[in-house]
Amino acid sequence: MRKPLILLKSGKLKREANTLVFIPEKGDKKVVPVNGISEIEVFGELDINKRALEFLTQCKIPVHFYNHYGYYVGTYYPREHLNSGYVILKQAEHRLDPQLRLCLAKSFVIGAALNITKNLKAYVSKFPELKEVIEDIASFIDLINEIEDIPSLMAIEGNIRELYYNSFSIFLKDFPFTKRTKRPPEDEINALISFGNTLLYTKVLSEIYSTHLDPRIGYLHETNMRSFSLNLDIAEIFKPIIVDRVIFSLINRGTLKKEHFEREVGVCYLNKEGKEKFIRAFEEKLSSTIKHKKLGRKVSFRRLIRLECYKLMKHLIEDEAYTPFVMWW
Repeated sequence: MRKPLILLKSGKLKREANTLVFIPEKGDKKVVPVNGISEIEVFGELDINKRALEFLTQCKIPVHFYNHYGYYVGTYYPREHLNSGYVILKQAEHRLDPQLRLCLAKSFVIGAALNITKNLKAYVSKFPELKEVIEDIASFIDLINEIEDIPSLMAIEGNIRELYYNSFSIFLKDFPFTKRTKRPPEDEINALISFGNTLLYTKVLSEIYSTHLDPRIGYLHETNMRSFSLNLDIAEIFKPIIVDRVIFSLINRGTLKKEHFEREVGVCYLNKEGKEKFIRAFEEKLSSTIKHKKLGRKVSFRRLIRLECYKLMKHLIEDEAYTPFVMWW
């Protein structure tokens, strides 16, 4: 099974013969067999030349870049190797038809909302006040079927997220949290949400790369001058399942503390040690498995993302109507 190569240190990435070598600024060089790499995540400063990029293209390995704060900067996205003109045409058809687009966009929002509800129900026995939040979210879910345009749907999605994030202060007592702030995150919880969501966006992008789907054509999120939007759509479903549960675990177990964050004027972000702890927990979550109800076998959370892409493809080619993945545990 391929795994990501995560580069937290600065250094050089080179091709030597038929493999990659990472040479950190301090320390010994590391030989990295390419057949074991799914993608490369770059958090430090990286020197890389054309020869190495050509090799990554040949091996079909995308490279995701993040800045000092852990924010996504961009992706070296090798040319698509599973292009399907038919699937792309179908993607465009479903994007250009308002009703077909709205149908998919609603599915992403409903899937996210139901998984959010599952997260809150896990804490309701200890914190009964969450019942009211769950009921309020349910009332918004009931309104989704009546929505007739994307802006109204996005407004409903925003209301659900606001209720959800505001409830964090009820069961995450060690870190003060009043509201969701993104650009920039103003406190520790916001820093964790932003960092985790960024990691998930790139994971979904890597999984899309291994399918016939074009990541530039989204449905809930606008398709415009932004490079990718489909990964943002699919990620909505998995944020509660993967990102939020990693956050809850790291905080409730005391793995992350105040000392793992840095503050500058108006911005809060994870320091190097904090990023290492979060990334380790995030990758462990992606590698962990559940028994899939339909397949009857164990699959990893990362594989669930790929399966979601396949389900979307089946919907586009009218083989099987798309239903979002929802937790049953």
